[in-house]
Amino acid sequence: MTRAATPARPFGAVLTAMVTPMTPDGAVDLGAAVTLAKRLVEQGNDGLVLNGTTGEAPTTHAPEKAELVQAVVEAVGDDAFVLAGAGSNDTAHAVRMAEQAAEAGAHGLLVVTPYYSRPSQAGVVAHVRAIADATELPVMLYDVPGRTGVRFSPDSLDALAAHDRVVAMKDAAGDAFAATKAIARTGLAWYSGDDGALLTLLAAGGVGIVSVSGHVAPAQLAAVVRAWDAGDHAEALRQFRAVVPAIDALNGAGFQGVAAKAACEILGLIPTRSTRLPLVPATDDEVDAIRDGLRAAGLLDVALR
Repeated sequence: MTRAATPARPFGAVLTAMVTPMTPDGAVDLGAAVTLAKRLVEQGNDGLVLNGTTGEAPTTHAPEKAELVQAVVEAVGDDAFVLAGAGSNDTAHAVRMAEQAAEAGAHGLLVVTPYYSRPSQAGVVAHVRAIADATELPVMLYDVPGRTGVRFSPDSLDALAAHDRVVAMKDAAGDAFAATKAIARTGLAWYSGDDGALLTLLAAGGVGIVSVSGHVAPAQLAAVVRAWDAGDHAEALRQFRAVVPAIDALNGAGFQGVAAKAACEILGLIPTRSTRLPLVPATDDEVDAIRDGLRAAGLLDVALR
Protein backbone atom coordinates (compact mmCIF):
# COMPACT_ATOMS: atom_id res chain seq x y z
CA MET A 1 0.00 0.00 0.00
CA THR A 2 1.13 3.54 -0.75
CA ARG A 3 -0.19 6.60 1.03
CA ALA A 4 -2.69 8.42 -1.16
CA ALA A 5 -4.45 11.55 0.07
CA THR A 6 -7.51 13.02 -1.60
CA PRO A 7 -9.49 16.11 -0.57
CA ALA A 8 -12.39 13.83 0.33
CA ARG A 9 -10.19 11.51 2.38
CA PRO A 10 -7.04 13.40 3.34
CA PHE A 11 -5.93 10.61 5.70
CA GLY A 12 -7.51 7.58 4.04
CA ALA A 13 -10.63 5.83 5.33
CA VAL A 14 -9.60 3.64 8.28
CA LEU A 15 -7.17 4.83 10.94
CA THR A 16 -6.45 3.34 14.34
CA ALA A 17 -5.82 5.39 17.46
CA MET A 18 -2.83 3.27 18.41
CA VAL A 19 -1.92 2.19 21.91
CA THR A 20 1.56 2.95 23.19
CA PRO A 21 3.14 -0.41 24.12
CA MET A 22 4.95 -0.44 27.45
CA THR A 23 7.20 -2.80 29.32
CA PRO A 24 6.08 -4.23 32.69
CA ASP A 25 7.98 -1.44 34.46
CA GLY A 26 6.11 1.24 32.47
CA ALA A 27 8.77 2.24 29.93
CA VAL A 28 7.65 2.96 26.37
CA ASP A 29 8.54 -0.06 24.24
CA LEU A 30 9.54 1.41 20.88
CA GLY A 31 10.37 -1.98 19.41
CA ALA A 32 6.91 -3.30 20.21
CA ALA A 33 5.38 -0.08 18.87
CA VAL A 34 7.14 -0.49 15.53
CA THR A 35 6.08 -4.13 15.28
CA LEU A 36 2.50 -3.22 16.14
CA ALA A 37 2.42 -0.34 13.65
CA LYS A 38 3.65 -2.59 10.85
CA ARG A 39 1.04 -5.23 11.60
CA LEU A 40 -1.78 -2.70 11.77
CA VAL A 41 -0.84 -1.28 8.38
CA GLU A 42 -0.39 -4.75 6.87
CA GLN A 43 -3.87 -5.67 8.08
CA GLY A 44 -5.60 -2.75 6.39
CA ASN A 45 -5.16 0.52 8.26
CA ASP A 46 -4.67 3.59 6.06
CA GLY A 47 -3.25 5.51 8.98
CA LEU A 48 -2.32 5.54 12.64
CA VAL A 49 -2.96 8.21 15.26
CA LEU A 50 -0.25 8.34 17.91
CA ASN A 51 -0.17 10.09 21.27
CA GLY A 52 -3.91 10.31 21.68
CA THR A 53 -5.98 9.26 24.66
CA THR A 54 -5.82 5.60 23.63
CA GLY A 55 -2.06 6.03 23.41
CA GLU A 56 -1.95 7.29 27.02
CA ALA A 57 -0.82 10.75 25.99
CA PRO A 58 -1.65 12.26 29.40
CA THR A 59 1.11 10.17 31.00
CA THR A 60 3.78 10.04 28.30
CA HIS A 61 6.36 12.80 28.09
CA ALA A 62 7.54 15.02 25.25
CA PRO A 63 10.72 13.08 24.36
CA GLU A 64 8.78 9.81 24.42
CA LYS A 65 6.10 11.22 22.16
CA ALA A 66 8.65 12.48 19.63
CA GLU A 67 10.60 9.22 19.68
CA LEU A 68 7.40 7.23 19.13
CA VAL A 69 6.38 9.35 16.14
CA GLN A 70 9.83 9.15 14.58
CA ALA A 71 10.06 5.38 15.02
CA VAL A 72 6.60 4.73 13.56
CA VAL A 73 7.09 7.13 10.64
CA GLU A 74 10.36 5.40 9.79
CA ALA A 75 8.61 2.03 9.94
CA VAL A 76 5.36 2.69 8.04
CA GLY A 77 5.44 6.30 6.86
CA ASP A 78 5.69 5.40 3.18
CA ASP A 79 2.59 3.22 3.41
CA ALA A 80 0.30 4.90 5.93
CA PHE A 81 -0.52 8.29 7.35
CA VAL A 82 0.91 8.96 10.79
CA LEU A 83 -0.94 11.61 12.77
CA ALA A 84 0.25 12.86 16.14
CA GLY A 85 -1.83 14.20 18.97
CA ALA A 86 -1.18 17.81 19.85
CA GLY A 87 -3.76 18.14 22.57
CA SER A 88 -3.40 20.20 25.73
CA ASN A 89 -5.29 22.79 27.73
CA ASP A 90 -2.08 24.84 27.62
CA THR A 91 -1.87 26.38 24.16
CA ALA A 92 1.87 27.00 24.34
CA HIS A 93 2.41 23.36 25.28
CA ALA A 94 0.18 22.18 22.43
CA VAL A 95 2.14 24.34 19.98
CA ARG A 96 5.39 22.74 21.16
CA MET A 97 3.86 19.30 20.76
CA ALA A 98 2.86 20.18 17.19
CA GLU A 99 6.33 21.45 16.38
CA GLN A 100 7.97 18.36 17.83
CA ALA A 101 5.60 16.08 15.91
CA ALA A 102 6.46 17.88 12.68
CA GLU A 103 10.17 17.57 13.38
CA ALA A 104 9.68 13.85 14.04
CA GLY A 105 8.08 13.39 10.63
CA ALA A 106 4.35 13.23 11.36
CA HIS A 107 2.01 13.66 8.39
CA GLY A 108 -0.73 15.41 10.34
CA LEU A 109 -1.95 16.58 13.75
CA LEU A 110 -4.94 15.66 15.90
CA VAL A 111 -6.12 18.68 17.88
CA VAL A 112 -8.71 18.38 20.63
CA THR A 113 -10.61 21.19 22.32
CA PRO A 114 -8.81 22.42 25.47
CA TYR A 115 -9.98 20.13 28.25
CA TYR A 116 -10.70 21.01 31.87
CA SER A 117 -10.12 24.75 31.40
CA ARG A 118 -13.37 24.94 29.39
CA PRO A 119 -12.53 28.18 27.55
CA SER A 120 -15.01 30.30 25.62
CA GLN A 121 -15.56 29.50 21.96
CA ALA A 122 -13.32 32.45 21.08
CA GLY A 123 -10.62 30.76 23.17
CA VAL A 124 -11.20 27.41 21.46
CA VAL A 125 -10.78 28.99 18.03
CA ALA A 126 -7.68 30.94 19.05
CA HIS A 127 -6.17 27.78 20.59
CA VAL A 128 -6.63 25.69 17.45
CA ARG A 129 -5.44 28.47 15.14
CA ALA A 130 -2.24 28.82 17.15
CA ILE A 131 -1.53 25.12 16.76
CA ALA A 132 -2.45 25.06 13.07
CA ASP A 133 -0.21 28.07 12.43
CA ALA A 134 2.76 26.44 14.16
CA THR A 135 3.55 23.93 11.40
CA GLU A 136 2.74 23.12 7.78
CA LEU A 137 0.94 19.91 8.77
CA PRO A 138 -2.75 19.32 8.03
CA VAL A 139 -4.99 19.25 11.09
CA MET A 140 -7.76 16.90 12.12
CA LEU A 141 -9.95 18.44 14.80
CA TYR A 142 -11.22 16.21 17.59
CA ASP A 143 -14.62 16.80 19.18
CA VAL A 144 -15.03 14.66 22.31
CA PRO A 145 -16.98 16.63 24.93
CA GLY A 146 -17.32 13.57 27.15
CA ARG A 147 -13.59 13.88 27.88
CA THR A 148 -12.98 17.61 27.44
CA GLY A 149 -16.13 19.23 28.80
CA VAL A 150 -16.35 21.56 25.81
CA ARG A 151 -17.13 21.02 22.14
CA PHE A 152 -16.80 23.02 18.95
CA SER A 153 -19.81 25.24 18.33
CA PRO A 154 -21.14 25.56 14.77
CA ASP A 155 -19.64 29.05 14.48
CA SER A 156 -16.28 27.80 15.73
CA LEU A 157 -16.30 24.99 13.20
CA ASP A 158 -17.09 27.42 10.42
CA ALA A 159 -14.24 29.70 11.48
CA LEU A 160 -11.72 26.86 11.78
CA ALA A 161 -12.78 25.21 8.51
CA ALA A 162 -11.69 28.41 6.77
CA HIS A 163 -8.11 27.75 7.89
CA ASP A 164 -6.08 26.24 5.05
CA ARG A 165 -4.60 23.49 7.21
CA VAL A 166 -7.76 22.40 9.03
CA VAL A 167 -9.03 19.59 6.80
CA ALA A 168 -10.85 16.99 8.89
CA MET A 169 -12.84 16.20 12.01
CA LYS A 170 -12.75 13.20 14.35
CA ASP A 171 -16.25 13.24 15.76
CA ALA A 172 -16.98 11.59 19.10
CA ALA A 173 -19.67 14.06 20.13
CA GLY A 174 -22.58 11.64 19.69
CA ASP A 175 -24.72 14.12 17.74
CA ALA A 176 -25.39 12.78 14.25
CA PHE A 177 -27.83 15.55 13.33
CA ALA A 178 -25.28 18.25 14.16
CA ALA A 179 -22.69 16.31 12.17
CA THR A 180 -25.00 16.11 9.15
CA LYS A 181 -25.33 19.88 9.12
CA ALA A 182 -21.66 20.57 9.84
CA ILE A 183 -20.41 18.24 7.09
CA ALA A 184 -22.55 20.01 4.50
CA ARG A 185 -21.65 23.46 5.80
CA THR A 186 -17.90 23.16 6.40
CA GLY A 187 -16.71 20.70 3.76
CA LEU A 188 -14.42 19.05 6.30
CA ALA A 189 -13.63 15.36 5.89
CA TRP A 190 -15.62 13.78 8.70
CA TYR A 191 -14.29 10.72 10.52
CA SER A 192 -16.19 8.81 13.17
CA GLY A 193 -14.36 8.91 16.47
CA ASP A 194 -16.77 6.40 17.97
CA ASP A 195 -16.59 2.86 16.57
CA GLY A 196 -20.28 2.25 17.14
CA ALA A 197 -21.27 5.35 15.17
CA LEU A 198 -19.44 4.46 11.94
CA LEU A 199 -22.52 3.62 9.86
CA THR A 200 -24.46 6.55 11.29
CA LEU A 201 -21.76 9.03 10.32
CA LEU A 202 -21.24 7.48 6.89
CA ALA A 203 -24.95 8.06 6.33
CA ALA A 204 -24.50 11.66 7.47
CA GLY A 205 -21.74 12.21 4.90
CA GLY A 206 -18.69 10.97 6.77
CA VAL A 207 -15.70 9.42 5.01
CA GLY A 208 -14.17 7.00 7.50
CA ILE A 209 -13.17 6.27 11.06
CA VAL A 210 -10.47 6.82 13.65
CA SER A 211 -10.96 3.62 15.57
CA VAL A 212 -10.01 1.66 18.64
CA SER A 213 -11.35 -1.57 17.13
CA GLY A 214 -8.97 -1.01 14.22
CA HIS A 215 -6.37 -2.73 16.39
CA VAL A 216 -8.19 -6.01 15.77
CA ALA A 217 -10.54 -5.50 12.82
CA PRO A 218 -9.15 -2.97 10.32
CA ALA A 219 -9.99 -5.11 7.30
CA GLN A 220 -13.57 -5.52 8.50
CA LEU A 221 -13.99 -1.79 9.07
CA ALA A 222 -12.53 -1.10 5.64
CA ALA A 223 -15.05 -3.54 4.16
CA VAL A 224 -17.86 -1.57 5.78
CA VAL A 225 -16.63 1.65 4.19
CA ARG A 226 -16.08 0.04 0.77
CA ALA A 227 -19.58 -1.43 0.75
CA TRP A 228 -21.06 1.90 1.75
CA ASP A 229 -19.12 3.70 -0.99
CA ALA A 230 -20.38 1.16 -3.52
CA GLY A 231 -23.97 1.85 -2.51
CA ASP A 232 -24.44 -1.63 -1.04
CA HIS A 233 -25.79 -0.47 2.28
CA ALA A 234 -27.15 -3.90 3.18
CA GLU A 235 -23.67 -5.37 2.84
CA ALA A 236 -22.21 -2.51 4.87
CA LEU A 237 -24.69 -3.29 7.62
CA ARG A 238 -23.89 -7.01 7.44
CA GLN A 239 -20.16 -6.36 7.72
CA PHE A 240 -20.70 -3.93 10.57
CA ARG A 241 -22.92 -6.31 12.52
CA ALA A 242 -20.26 -9.00 12.23
CA VAL A 243 -17.71 -6.85 14.04
CA VAL A 244 -20.08 -5.49 16.72
CA PRO A 245 -18.87 -7.98 19.39
CA ALA A 246 -15.31 -6.68 18.97
CA ILE A 247 -16.52 -3.08 19.12
CA ASP A 248 -18.33 -3.86 22.36
CA ALA A 249 -15.29 -5.66 23.76
CA LEU A 250 -12.92 -2.75 23.15
CA ASN A 251 -15.27 0.13 23.93
CA GLY A 252 -18.01 -1.08 26.22
CA ALA A 253 -16.37 -0.33 29.57
CA GLY A 254 -15.11 3.10 28.46
CA PHE A 255 -11.44 2.29 29.04
CA GLN A 256 -10.48 1.91 25.39
CA GLY A 257 -6.71 2.05 25.83
CA VAL A 258 -6.80 -0.63 28.53
CA ALA A 259 -9.10 -2.88 26.48
CA ALA A 260 -7.15 -2.35 23.26
CA LYS A 261 -3.91 -3.33 24.95
CA ALA A 262 -5.53 -6.46 26.33
CA ALA A 263 -6.89 -7.35 22.89
CA CYS A 264 -3.49 -6.79 21.28
CA GLU A 265 -1.86 -9.00 23.90
CA ILE A 266 -4.45 -11.72 23.29
CA LEU A 267 -3.71 -11.61 19.56
CA GLY A 268 0.04 -11.59 20.05
CA LEU A 269 0.44 -8.08 18.66
CA ILE A 270 2.19 -6.72 21.76
CA PRO A 271 4.05 -8.63 24.50
CA THR A 272 2.27 -7.12 27.50
CA ARG A 273 -0.85 -5.15 28.37
CA SER A 274 1.06 -2.92 30.79
CA THR A 275 -0.17 0.66 31.32
CA ARG A 276 0.84 3.70 33.33
CA LEU A 277 -1.11 4.91 36.34
CA PRO A 278 -3.76 6.09 36.75
CA LEU A 279 -4.73 3.44 34.18
CA VAL A 280 -4.33 -0.12 35.39
CA PRO A 281 -4.12 -3.15 33.10
CA ALA A 282 -7.20 -5.22 32.38
CA THR A 283 -7.88 -7.89 34.97
CA ASP A 284 -7.96 -11.56 34.02
CA ASP A 285 -11.78 -11.49 34.10
CA GLU A 286 -11.80 -8.45 31.82
CA VAL A 287 -9.35 -10.16 29.48
CA ASP A 288 -11.65 -13.18 29.32
CA ALA A 289 -14.57 -10.94 28.35
CA ILE A 290 -12.49 -9.24 25.67
CA ARG A 291 -11.40 -12.64 24.35
CA ASP A 292 -15.06 -13.68 24.15
CA GLY A 293 -15.84 -10.58 22.09
CA LEU A 294 -12.99 -11.26 19.70
CA ARG A 295 -14.10 -14.88 19.36
CA ALA A 296 -17.70 -13.85 18.64
CA ALA A 297 -16.43 -11.55 15.87
CA GLY A 298 -14.29 -14.32 14.39
CA LEU A 299 -11.08 -12.43 15.09
CA LEU A 300 -9.12 -14.60 17.48
CA ASP A 301 -6.74 -16.00 14.88
CA VAL A 302 -6.68 -13.09 12.41
CA ALA A 303 -3.48 -11.51 13.70
CA LEU A 304 -1.74 -14.88 13.94
CA ARG A 305 -2.17 -15.98 10.34
